[in-house]
Amino acid sequence: MEQVDYIIVGAGYAGLFFAHQLIKENKSFKIFYDENISASQISAGVCNPVILKRFTTFWKSQEQIDYLEVIFNEIEKYQSKKYLIDENVVRIFHNDSEKIQWKKNSEKENLQSFLNNDFIKLDSVENPFEAGKVNHSARLNVTEFFQDMLNYFEDNNYLIKEKFDYDLINTENNSYKYLSFKNLIFCEGVASNHNPYFKEIPIKPNKGHCLKLKLKEKPEPYIIKKKHFLFNLQNDEYYYGGTYDRFDNSDDINKASFEELENGLRELYKNDFEIKDINFAFRATVADRRPILGRHQEHQNFYIFNGLGARGVYNGSYFSKVLYDYLENDIELDSEIDVKRFY
Repeated sequence: MEQVDYIIVGAGYAGLFFAHQLIKENKSFKIFYDENISASQISAGVCNPVILKRFTTFWKSQEQIDYLEVIFNEIEKYQSKKYLIDENVVRIFHNDSEKIQWKKNSEKENLQSFLNNDFIKLDSVENPFEAGKVNHSARLNVTEFFQDMLNYFEDNNYLIKEKFDYDLINTENNSYKYLSFKNLIFCEGVASNHNPYFKEIPIKPNKGHCLKLKLKEKPEPYIIKKKHFLFNLQNDEYYYGGTYDRFDNSDDINKASFEELENGLRELYKNDFEIKDINFAFRATVADRRPILGRHQEHQNFYIFNGLGARGVYNGSYFSKVLYDYLENDIELDSEIDVKRFY
């Protein structure tokens, strides 16, 4: 039987970022990936410290921003590639009231480094009230990040491409098939609702759709946001999305969501476009908007890392280190993220 320090179940942001912590610390592990496309893999990957509806920030935003650079510098050492793209978010204002609110909020101590108070005018999209730029924002090259990390895991014999079967866990001797493990980390997103060990944790699926486009004229090199995000993926392919639907749990494209995206794009973009593809997946969200980390009540070496929501890059990177420090360095979890808040 092969012995490993960790088994990770799931290869979205939570699983990949936690695997990085193990690589960095020379821990042995296997990561299970069922090859289904996750919400992480089709996400926009936008790293944005501002809540763009209200022009405010979020819990531990500065800590997450600071750590983002640290973790990607670490990943670059073994991938020999940069994955963060230095493009700022620009928020298209709907009216003059939003401009006034942006200006007002930009003077607050916790927002003045994020909200640039020099407004800009874009030529490629409709923005009669101009736009505000978010400093310290960026985005992840999502496609290459997942491709390269999964390839690295496979090349180094970390990756197991199969669906994890809960029934095959032997809880008495801490084994799974031919693997003996010290710790088992479930990073499953919405699939956690079918996990017999954590199914009572209130993970809420939030269905998101996004489009891949060809545009007649190239927009300015920003992450443009009005109702949804618009930005260049590569060459002449663009991303537009995503939607949020808490009520549709079907495995089909939602017509209303598609129309929302199409109509939003027509309102924003001045020229012709061609929709090349539409994708959807389910984000794992929590009512209190906090990630879920921590230990199972009964099985002391079973853990959960979930609930990253729409800020998967920020939450996944920062809290992967928090979880590792909890497991290996006995640093207690903040009560706001500890899974014990649901027990």
